[in-house]
Amino acid sequence: MALNDFLAMAKEPRVPDAPRRVWRDWVLVGALIPTAIAETLLRPTVVWPVFSLVWCVGLVLLLLWRRTQPLAVTVAAFGSAMMVSIVSYLAGVGDVGLYTMAALLVFPYAAARWGSGRELLLATVVMIGAWLSSAVVAYSGLGDLIGGFIVMMFPLELGALVRYQVGSRQQQIERAKVATRQQLARELHDTVAHHVSAIAIQAQGGRALAATKPETAAEVLATIEEEASRALTEMRNMVGALRDDDADDQESATLTPQPGVADISRLADVARPDSPRIEVQVDGDLAGLRPAVETALYRLAQESVTNAVRHARNPSRILVRIVGCDDSVRLTVEDDGIHNPAPSGTSGFGLVGMIERVSLLGGSIDAGPSGTRGWTVDAVLPRSGQGVTA
Repeated sequence: MALNDFLAMAKEPRVPDAPRRVWRDWVLVGALIPTAIAETLLRPTVVWPVFSLVWCVGLVLLLLWRRTQPLAVTVAAFGSAMMVSIVSYLAGVGDVGLYTMAALLVFPYAAARWGSGRELLLATVVMIGAWLSSAVVAYSGLGDLIGGFIVMMFPLELGALVRYQVGSRQQQIERAKVATRQQLARELHDTVAHHVSAIAIQAQGGRALAATKPETAAEVLATIEEEASRALTEMRNMVGALRDDDADDQESATLTPQPGVADISRLADVARPDSPRIEVQVDGDLAGLRPAVETALYRLAQESVTNAVRHARNPSRILVRIVGCDDSVRLTVEDDGIHNPAPSGTSGFGLVGMIERVSLLGGSIDAGPSGTRGWTVDAVLPRSGQGVTA
């Protein structure tokens, strides 16, 4: 890790929502403690065997707190190692400890992976102190001294690398969610604003016609006009807050009507000759859907078909099925291709956007392999799109 990178990382806060313990922690502890006991019994050259065993078991148990208290456990582990090195040097004995204590190397990884920058800095100071004290007690040449330092610092580097990669992945996911929210904001604006504008225009016309009618009717129409105009202004302000300036410039240049359920059938028409066959089936009552729900259904079908064409190997058919029920609409997209269990690259962000869109509309979505072959996306949206205003 370069000095500049280390100083930059020193300003980082602690990783939020660190898991306390997982099943792997108990497996690790359950494997290391019997190993330490066996080493104490079978290795006759162990110095202070009882103390070494108790010390090693204590360090192993500290592994259970390495994510939630990375600084405390690292200082306890390497601080005790430094003190034991000093005491063994003064007592004139050799290196004290068990080989099982190589588990110490998990602590610098945890400090870099989960701790704050300040905690990492303090932990590194304690680690270097333990390394120097160990070098004084059991110095065996410059090569071993440098090698020991590299071995100690490698887990720290690895922890920092994993932290950076996970953080970068989370930022990409957040950007995908924001992009989906911005697109949904525009779709809401284009559809809802159209209806609100129509209300305002009709209210203006009705007010003019009501000139020869009783004054009460004119007052009612004036109220309708005022409220519709106010709602339109407030909604534009809200949507504007969800967009960035670049998105506004790009979207204002492409004010095309938002697609709906009727446009899903056209997905089969745009397939390339070398693409799998796309079939669209529509069943049930789809009349009266909210525009936002119609647009969401189209976007979900479009993204699912795109993913199937892009990521599935040797698919021959992609089926898009839309079923309208009394209070919901179900969209199912399935293919018969072969999918890798963990696609590489940036794949997966399309699914993040789909989940975000569905959750904003109050629906649910499942995506995964279907049997031994193929992939299925199953989304259910309420006809009213209740989550839009939540």
